[in-house]
Amino acid sequence: MSSPSSTTIALAELPSYVGKHLGTSEWHLVDQAQIDAFADATGDHQWIHVDAEKAKAGPFGTTIAHGYLTLSLGPKFIFEILQVTGAKLVINYGLNKTRFPSTVPSGSRVRLNAELTSVEPFQGGLQGVITETFEVENQAKPACVAEVVFRYYE
Repeated sequence: MSSPSSTTIALAELPSYVGKHLGTSEWHLVDQAQIDAFADATGDHQWIHVDAEKAKAGPFGTTIAHGYLTLSLGPKFIFEILQVTGAKLVINYGLNKTRFPSTVPSGSRVRLNAELTSVEPFQGGLQGVITETFEVENQAKPACVAEVVFRYYE
């Protein structure tokens, strides 16, 4: 696993970074308090997330973070990793594909590795697709892999 790193790119240079690793975020602890807060915010109180006693006997041996909680850490992490200068505005435009290959047990640390997958012009700027891979410390499989679409306005 790589150590934390970030990349600063001028908007005009963004296309030259396609296929390149952009950086790695800091580790972030996903604790039960954050899982419970996410459950409250979304209304998803499934026992595998919020019932520690029942979860001990469940398939994961503990409570686990919601997949969408893991995915929701993307904006926090991507702004640690990537700074695009010359963009007046950056918006999250959506997702192309998202998978959750493994779980994030409560008390785990996660971080993000980012790779610029593609860049295309649109009227007003550049649209980039970043493959975000969410790693769990001491776990071989990533918890989430998502193709996130950003729009960088000139």
